Amino acid sequence: MKKYFEKLFKEGQEEFYKLIENNLKNEKRMFIVTANPETFTYGTKDDVFNDLLVSNDTTLIPDGVGIVKAANMLKYNVKERITGVDLAVKLLELSNENKYKVALLGAKEEVIQALKSVINEKYSNIKIVKMENGYTEDKDAFFKDLKNVDVDVCLVALGIPHQEKLLFKHLNEFKKGIFVGVGGSFDVISGLKKRAPKIFIKLNLEWLYRICKEPKRLKRFWDNNVKFMFKIKRETKNK
Repeated sequence: MKKYFEKLFKEGQEEFYKLIENNLKNEKRMFIVTANPETFTYGTKDDVFNDLLVSNDTTLIPDGVGIVKAANMLKYNVKERITGVDLAVKLLELSNENKYKVALLGAKEEVIQALKSVINEKYSNIKIVKMENGYTEDKDAFFKDLKNVDVDVCLVALGIPHQEKLLFKHLNEFKKGIFVGVGGSFDVISGLKKRAPKIFIKLNLEWLYRICKEPKRLKRFWDNNVKFMFKIKRETKNK
């Protein structure tokens, strides 16, 4: 797991946003994985997922607070979280400012329609080149169509590990563009799901808010986050 922490972007949100803005302007390709404890845990169990995490084509950013804490416990100085939903909003803002071409895949049809309305209202300069819900059977066809439209930003909201594997599978078909899996971000940006209050975000307690709203998340949190932190503590003791 050490190799994942070494790859993490460590400079903070502001510096990362400068990087993606520069890559967009210079038409560079960038595949971003928003990492939380579940992401790294998957990598240790799934060879395909491990390969995409360690690939030179992949940029890892610390989405979960558990990743930031674990990194610092292991003496990797990670400045702060860079959340998937904040990144998705930033990419929409940059796309609106520069009239970029954007593709979106994922979530339910009602979410996609609500998201489309939000984009038309708040980010009206964006050129939506393709937009589909996450229940389309042939997701590979989505990317085949994109090759002909010179896409600048592609956001995929299918959840881990499906979104990352799908993006990585098709990454080499593109010479430029920002490609990122954004989990449940469409639900939040569309307005159909409320994000945690600002005080929870500031205190890095979004996970607690989500568990309170959806208690069924507790087992997943225990399996991925709590066990992950125990494992990190053991590693620090064994050093």
